[in-house]
Amino acid sequence: MSELLDGQASDTDLAFEGALRPTSLEEFVGQSKVKQQLDLLLKAAALQTRSPDHILLAGPPGLGKTTLAMIVANEIGSGLRMTSGPTIQHAGDLAAVLSSLSSGEVLFIDEIHRMARPAEELLYMAMEDFRVDVMVGKGAGASSITLDLEPFTLVGATTRSGMLPNPLRDRFGYTANLEFYLAEELRQVLSRAAKKLGISMQGKAIELIASRSRGTPRIANRLLRRVRDFALVEGTDSISEQLAVSALDVYEVDSLGLDRLDKQVLLALIEKFEGRPVGLTTLAVALGEEPDTIESVVEPYLLREGLIERTPKGRQATALAHRHLGLRL
Repeated sequence: MSELLDGQASDTDLAFEGALRPTSLEEFVGQSKVKQQLDLLLKAAALQTRSPDHILLAGPPGLGKTTLAMIVANEIGSGLRMTSGPTIQHAGDLAAVLSSLSSGEVLFIDEIHRMARPAEELLYMAMEDFRVDVMVGKGAGASSITLDLEPFTLVGATTRSGMLPNPLRDRFGYTANLEFYLAEELRQVLSRAAKKLGISMQGKAIELIASRSRGTPRIANRLLRRVRDFALVEGTDSISEQLAVSALDVYEVDSLGLDRLDKQVLLALIEKFEGRPVGLTTLAVALGEEPDTIESVVEPYLLREGLIERTPKGRQATALAHRHLGLRL
């Protein structure tokens, strides 16, 4: 169940979300400061007839980093090449991509913090001087060849900007820090999505889904999809607040947007470990989950909502978590 709310997207979800993606900054809902800054950056580049500065988009999953990269390419009327950090494990892989770019093209690297170090170092020169040095041959006979690149704009996306080395971070002309969405912004996202999909929804139903979406548009659209499926099975073409409640109950998404795994973490801290501080590895073993899943998928939202706290001795559930689950301190 946790995959419904973890902010990551499956291929099916991406296809669904692709149909809902805005294609311009004007259509994009939320992130008003980032939109204003991006608009200035792109317009300034257009007035100087040059490629826009390199852009780093930082923030949790599901807030619109990929969509903004697509919008940047659309706004400047350029092509978009997409890849991801984990797929670039050798400098040669990156050199091949860079040398194939056309003038003014946008290169989007998702999860840029996960690039291999040799590729990362090659990127420094490419971003700054639009050229790369490629080693040809091995051993004593190896030689370096300089390849000139067409001017391009790199858009990097990261969920962990702290993992980026300073030399790479400093080469981005602009860094956008995306923030979680307010309830009103999520209502706008859902209203737009419902209209595009031809779904009839009551205002209260939109408010309910927005309130359980963790401040994340991707999750809001995913919950909308699940509620729509529930309505289809129930044989109704209009989604009411009660129908939305029933649908989300089936998927174990509660009033705070917590799912089954979130509640398992809280219950383990409160009941299994009797409120004592618990280390991440111990907690993960007790739940049969990977530590990285707990740390990157579950913890951020529980911390943001004040349901758990990190202490020098480990994780602990708060009084708010006890009250939410109806348990005594």
